[in-house]
Amino acid sequence: MRIFCTACLAALLLIGSSLDAAAQTDDVESRPMVTVTDDDINAGDKVRWTSDNVYILDGLVIVEDGAELHIEAGTVVKAEDGTGADASALVIARGGQIFAEGTAAKPIIFTSVQDNISSADLLNYTDRGLWGGLVLLGHATTNNPGDAAGDYKEIEGVNELVPDGDKRAEYGGDKDNDNSGVIRYASIRHTGINIGESDGNEIQGLTLGGVGSGTELEHIEVYASGDDGVEFFGGTVNLKYFVSVFNSDDAVDWDQGWRGKGQFWFVLQAPDKAGAAAEQDGAGGDEFHKPYAIPRIYNATYVGAGSNASPESDRGEMLMFRDNTGGFYHNSIFTEFNTDKGGHAIQIEDIDNTGSKTEDSRQRFEAGDLGLTHNIWWDFGAGFAPDTWIAASDPLFVAAFLEYLIANENDTIDPVLRGIERGTEGTGILDPRPKAASPAFTNPRADYPEGDVFFSETDYIGAFGNENWLQGWTALDALGYVAGGSTSTSIEDVLLTEELPSEISLDQNYPNPFNPSTAIEFNLDHTQNVTLGVYDLTGRQVALLVDGQRTAGTYRVMFDGTQLASGLYLYQLRTANQILIRKMTLLK
Repeated sequence: MRIFCTACLAALLLIGSSLDAAAQTDDVESRPMVTVTDDDINAGDKVRWTSDNVYILDGLVIVEDGAELHIEAGTVVKAEDGTGADASALVIARGGQIFAEGTAAKPIIFTSVQDNISSADLLNYTDRGLWGGLVLLGHATTNNPGDAAGDYKEIEGVNELVPDGDKRAEYGGDKDNDNSGVIRYASIRHTGINIGESDGNEIQGLTLGGVGSGTELEHIEVYASGDDGVEFFGGTVNLKYFVSVFNSDDAVDWDQGWRGKGQFWFVLQAPDKAGAAAEQDGAGGDEFHKPYAIPRIYNATYVGAGSNASPESDRGEMLMFRDNTGGFYHNSIFTEFNTDKGGHAIQIEDIDNTGSKTEDSRQRFEAGDLGLTHNIWWDFGAGFAPDTWIAASDPLFVAAFLEYLIANENDTIDPVLRGIERGTEGTGILDPRPKAASPAFTNPRADYPEGDVFFSETDYIGAFGNENWLQGWTALDALGYVAGGSTSTSIEDVLLTEELPSEISLDQNYPNPFNPSTAIEFNLDHTQNVTLGVYDLTGRQVALLVDGQRTAGTYRVMFDGTQLASGLYLYQLRTANQILIRKMTLLK
């Protein structure tokens, strides 16, 4: 059901999901094409790419030390065909910076020249491995330190495309707060081709080598990669609102001592090819080197290809902890996993600890460096009973680990998600939000680290609550998978569900702070006249978003503050008997 605002001002200020999609599907191919080579961005340059052009990566393009690449919201970047030494990719070298700042209404798209974005006949997720990918390299620490000559590890493949003695493929250092820039609201599509002279040099959709915590990464999608979705090679970078879907290898991969944070991660695997939802490694080489990989993840939703599916894979475990990695998952959902190699929920590597491999992930677990609390587990190909979900040869360890999971509020119960879709063509039913009766809303939840400004406190388990934040900016939405997404009629305010709320309420806007748009949701327990307005601190109304009768249900309204100054604003929901007010911050 769709509800339309009657106020003219609202029509000028709101951005509905179909308007978001217009930023992806307007006549992109009619824009002027600007070819970019490695000679075009040099040390010290400040380069700006604008949305009125399409930028064509011709070969390896490196943003060098001291250079800045600024990419305007709504810009499309395409990569030329080519493999091996002729492969195309975008690399941000150590000391270089990228500022790719899209919005929910105007995402930045990185894709292949074969991707005719303006056409209704788009590529699908089987079109993987058409170009290299996006690589960020930084000065943060890894557990592969530089050698006596001062040489650091290099990203494979990229190192074969730069001349001998060229250090632009190196990553790592001693600056954990290193800043490689900002990537926000970006969709990275059809990556994973082999680059360089050697076989097996597929880089991920997003490759992060020694990237520091000063870098901002949020609202990033990797769609249809021929390798992993994202791989962290050490470093301390954090990642929020991440989508890794229909990739042929692992959705998430970390190693070499990554110690960052993550929140709101969504994984969805395809029925034809899929690795682990998360391959979690501690080191490359000697596994006792420090720092250990001990990231902390809250609010993930990992959905496999289906417990009866058998995608081509080299993994039989949804979560694999190995090579002395630690790490934590809290308040997350893991469900519907199987491959042609098996369908276990988790493996924690347990080796004999001889030779150079003196430590393993079981030791990290027993030392308290690996933990899984307040999660929901459901539907794995290995069997119905939870003890069949754990891939381990030691029955005593299996029993001890199951006891740990129970003691730490893990639950084996259906998360009751609204809709999952994995076909090569979207039909508008993908909605990974939990239904109202889901245990994701009622089960106990882990506390968030006190004083940690990165994590957003939620009242739900998994990556989604009442907001489907996939809408507008993702390939999933552009391709018609997302329920209520870009294929819907143009709307101003949307009735999200016809389930009757028990009371009138006004939710905190999302995102907050925001720039320039944000979503506001409110709940009505019966049909009534309502107004929803935005006010500055003097009490002046700056926008009227809703004004009229609405039936019972949950509504979402998009507010655009493009024409307003940065600052604190109030939004007010008024009914005949109640006034609710919340604050929000516009930060430009």
